[in-house]
Amino acid sequence: MKGGQRLSLEQIQAFLEASSEVEFAGREREEVYAWVKETLQEQGYGKLGRKSKGLLRQYVAKVTGLSRAQVTRLITQYQEQGEVKAKRYQRHRFATEYRGADIELLAKVDEAHETLSGPATQKILQRELHDFGYRQYERLARISVAHIYRLRATRTYRQKRIAYQVTRPTKVAIGERRIPRPEGRPGYLRVDTVHQGDLDGVKGVYHINAVDEITQYQVLGATAQISEAWLLPVLTDMLEQFPFHIRGFHSDNGSEYINQTVEKLLNKLLIEQTKSRPRRSNDNALVESKNGAVLRKHMGYGHIAAPHAEAIAAFYQEHFNPYLNFHRPCGVPELMADHKGKIRRVYRWYATPWEILRQLPDVAGYLKEGITIEELDGRARQMSDTEAATQMREARRTLFARWQKRSA
Repeated sequence: MKGGQRLSLEQIQAFLEASSEVEFAGREREEVYAWVKETLQEQGYGKLGRKSKGLLRQYVAKVTGLSRAQVTRLITQYQEQGEVKAKRYQRHRFATEYRGADIELLAKVDEAHETLSGPATQKILQRELHDFGYRQYERLARISVAHIYRLRATRTYRQKRIAYQVTRPTKVAIGERRIPRPEGRPGYLRVDTVHQGDLDGVKGVYHINAVDEITQYQVLGATAQISEAWLLPVLTDMLEQFPFHIRGFHSDNGSEYINQTVEKLLNKLLIEQTKSRPRRSNDNALVESKNGAVLRKHMGYGHIAAPHAEAIAAFYQEHFNPYLNFHRPCGVPELMADHKGKIRRVYRWYATPWEILRQLPDVAGYLKEGITIEELDGRARQMSDTEAATQMREARRTLFARWQKRSA
């Protein structure tokens, strides 16, 4: 605002009254501060009365667009220093305690001791000064453990010494490390992956084995790859094949199950996810035993190419899973203690998974909506056990013959 510094107080009063509905703002801080200083000088701010000073404050705030507090600070600065200028920002810096020679000395100590932990290194630095009398350690003897690690990250230290560390495993906060607690209720699954091997660089199919802990109800699936995108639809289809509500999902620590995609699926279905504990090889023993006694026995150990996964999954759903759950008896363990107090498992009762589920109290309360006991009984009585086994074996023979013919 050119010439605004030299207006009289009467003109300033008229300007404020005429511009009550208009807002002003300065463009650059240096220009605004210079205008404020010149205005205060021209008006002789220090010689004005209280009413005139208030009028001039309003005028400065109106023209510059500054707040009342900012205008007060600028006027105070003018009265004390005779200047109105911006203060330079000066970042606070702590005093340098440890110099380059100290960092180089620390690097020398770490190289000699193969980089010990912070507390051990701190103790060595203190002993070098107090026990052996080396005065060059005077400052380092007072260093904290945290500051040792900070100095090791400085450029001076890394120029003197480079230490390589092996990759440390990161903790994954998906799933809880504990065994499931079904308390006699069905719906707590033990899940594992079985690979059918590679041959000449060709990946084999992956079998997904899920077994209920209480009833031994078993559902198998197959996928060409165990990445999240391939595994998710297979798991969804497998969970739908169980006639009862799923409450728990227990697996090992493989990344095919411990990932955010599977976690999101289980959370959506309100299924609790747990994973095996370290150094507890029996945490997933049930499904491991089923891998050998069921899966390997019927599918073998030979290579099966990954492109056959879809056909295998269809065979599982149409023939193999119904045979396992309605026509293949399983041993039901009974825990007994001998005279020495050792717990042993005794198998006195053999029954199919459906028979085990059928005899549970309030079995109807565990079933999914739309599934009845009568429907499951009808599926179990549709054919005899031997007829179901024969039909399953014939479907398996046709399946194997199909891809063996293609391979030939």
